[in-house]
Order: sequence, then structure tokens, then C-alpha cells
Amino acid sequence: MADNNPFPGENNTGHIWDDNLRELDNPAPRWWMIAFWASILWVVGYAILYPMIPGLSGFTKGVMGWTQIGEFKEGMDEVEAVRGEFEAKIKGMTAKEILADEGLSSYTVASAKVLFGDNCAACHGAGGQGGPGYPVIADDDWLYGGAVETLEQTIANGRMGVMPSHGKILKDEEIDALAYAIMSGNPTAEPLFMAKACFACHGPDGKGMQVLGSANLTDSVWRFAEEDQLASVKYTIKHGVNDTSDPMSRNAVMPKFGDRLSKDEIKKLAVYVYKLGGGQ
Repeated sequence: MADNNPFPGENNTGHIWDDNLRELDNPAPRWWMIAFWASILWVVGYAILYPMIPGLSGFTKGVMGWTQIGEFKEGMDEVEAVRGEFEAKIKGMTAKEILADEGLSSYTVASAKVLFGDNCAACHGAGGQGGPGYPVIADDDWLYGGAVETLEQTIANGRMGVMPSHGKILKDEEIDALAYAIMSGNPTAEPLFMAKACFACHGPDGKGMQVLGSANLTDSVWRFAEEDQLASVKYTIKHGVNDTSDPMSRNAVMPKFGDRLSKDEIKKLAVYVYKLGGGQ
């Protein structure tokens, strides 16, 4: 093929197809060759300076002694140095005192966001908006009160209020009457509210009793919010909450975190939740 090259003087290999398609034998551009050899030198230099080449018993460590875990620890030391001043103050302060210090309060909220995500968001939502069957904590409506000290107690010790089931002592039409009164926001207008001693837990005005964790029946804020809220209210009256005598009773338990979180972490979470829901 080379002997019959129809392109004399051209630097090609003599491989020609379809009369004019041929393979040239030109050297690579100078800039490309410089970059090629520079990349080889860069790899060699990198291998000398940093960990790189695997072997049977490990890998080359590099003359600089750099490691990712070492860099991570250095970064963590820098973070802890910044946080240390704030953390030391928190240890010697109550949650109420932290709230009174604007700078420390802002730090605590930022610091506790991860704690909330790890321990609380699964039930209460990332923004405190609640999940199906779990209470909203992004508002200022609290069963046991929203004082920051109360929130600390709730987080540390948990909560498990009890609403007795009334399905065996109330007729269906009585449950209906109470549910309609509650939905109207004026439960005391129904004579059954007093006659069946609902006031004993929910108070004579129906606004609940924080010492018992009983719900305010006048504010239209629902612990068990459902699409058919009337049916939900009827269900709660009939089967109760955490009533072990009724297998259909609602289950509503706030677990305690005092055995898995430190006092400072609980303090931080209390401040975070207080700020999230506006406190009380």
C-alpha cells in the first residue's frame, strides 16, 4: 500500500481506505506532550508526599504524614475550641438563664438542631409539625404547660397521660352529643359534660388541667388530628387513651430520654423546643 501512496510527501502510514481516508503519522502537539509529562511528574510527586500506593501489608504513607482522619480531627479541634466557651457557660446555667442570654440562646438553638433531628424528628417532624398520631410542638399549645422547666421534665422523664375509655358507660347517642359539643368549642354547653364528670379532668370550663395533661377542649387544637375530626373525637371518647382495659385504646406515650441524653443535652433540647413553639 505504501508503494502506491497517492499522497506523496504526506506523512501518513500508507494505510488508505476508500481512496482518500488515511492514517497520519504526525507527532502530538508540543503543549499536549508538556501536559502529558507534567501529569506524570505530578503523580510521582503526589505519591511521594501523600498516602497512595497499596501493598501487601498496607500502603505508602507519604513523607508529609497526612491522613484524612488527621485532617478531620484537626477540624474538630477547631470547632471544639469555638464551642468550648459556650459549652462551659451552658453547664453552669439553667435553661431559663440560657433563654435570657440572646447570644447563648442562639448558640443553643443552633447546637440542638442536630440533637432534635436525631432524637425527636422521627415523631414530631423536622420542624416540629408533628406526624400522624404525634403532637405538634411548633405551636404554643401544651398539654402539660410550655414552661422551659416543664419541657425539661417532659424530655427527661417522658409522659403517658391516661384518658379512660367511656364506651361501656356511655350510649352511642351520648358519645355523639359530647363529640358535637367538643367540636363546637363549647363542651360545657352539653349537660353530659358535668353529669358524666368530664370536668374532673378537663376542668369546669373545659380548658383542661396541665397538672394532669388533660386536653383543652375549647381551642380546636387536636391531639389526634384526622381528616374526619368528628369521628376522631368520638373514637377518643369511646376508647380512651392509654387505657389498658380497652384493646382499641389510643396509644400515646412520650418516651423518656433521661437515660440516653446528658443533662446538658436535655437542657439544650428544652431551649430548642421552647423557641420552636414560642414557649408559654
